Amino acid sequence: MTDDDLTHTDEEGRAEMVDVGAKADSERRAVARGRIRLQPSTVEAVRANDLGKGDVLATARVGAIQAVKHTWETVPMCHQIPVTNVETEFDVGDDRIDLTVAVETTGKTGCEMEALEGVTTGLNVVWDMVKAAEKDPDGDYPATRIDGVEVVEKTKRPL
Repeated sequence: MTDDDLTHTDEEGRAEMVDVGAKADSERRAVARGRIRLQPSTVEAVRANDLGKGDVLATARVGAIQAVKHTWETVPMCHQIPVTNVETEFDVGDDRIDLTVAVETTGKTGCEMEALEGVTTGLNVVWDMVKAAEKDPDGDYPATRIDGVEVVEKTKRPL
């Protein structure tokens, strides 16, 4: 890769936002997923809505959607885009919760960063909501981890 291939730097190598002004608008969709691994007893408490902080998945869904809408504020070179749709889906297993976030927009740039922000924030909200149940006697989280975060779909259709 040469310096000419870097799209987020100027001639002197300073970071800058990419100019997308000349690009045509298109319909775009990105889907990301990830998981949080938890103790089986914690997952059961989530299923039973039996945790002191409230409904874990409902709160995580709101957090994921908020994160999608505010991605441009936390990822420095991200454009503020018109988010037209956000879908969240949780899959609750025996020792994990998977989260898939799909984001749609019509514009000049993609929405994969928004999908990734939705997944990571949604999973962070789950962790925050269950941390009392996940802590060991020393206050650590030996069984808890977020992994597998990835973009699984990215589409672009001309208008």
